[in-house]
Amino acid sequence: MGALDHLSNMFDCKSGSNRKYKKRKQLQTVEIKVKIDCDGCERKVRRSVEGMKGVTSVSVERKQHKLTVVGYVEPQKVLSRVAYRTGKKVELWPYVPYDIVAHPYAQGVYDKKAPAGYVRYVDDPNNQLARASSAEVRYTTAFSDENPAACSIM
Repeated sequence: MGALDHLSNMFDCKSGSNRKYKKRKQLQTVEIKVKIDCDGCERKVRRSVEGMKGVTSVSVERKQHKLTVVGYVEPQKVLSRVAYRTGKKVELWPYVPYDIVAHPYAQGVYDKKAPAGYVRYVDDPNNQLARASSAEVRYTTAFSDENPAACSIM
């Protein structure tokens, strides 16, 4: 709230002192994965969220099966509305660009169904691959066929 709104609420005779303030929603971009096959599906998905309160723009990318909603909305409400209005299975966009992930071809991260240049977002610390220590690297490269001069025994 601005300073003028706060001052006008303080000196307003009509409202009591126990007035509760509403928390304002922030402008968000919600990306949703939903199966879109044809023009009819695209139209149905677009119309399901266009009339929603707080939505400023809607874009649909049919080849990636992606719906992007920008506005003053909550992601869970958008998900439930699309699922209810279209009858399709929906989920938040689970992919990130592959260069952000440390190991893009690790189990659980690589997904064949992901769009080109994307991998599945996994924030599980148990799934991370261990980095080799410097001692392990020295021993494995000592007997390498690519560097025959590295080993004095051979």
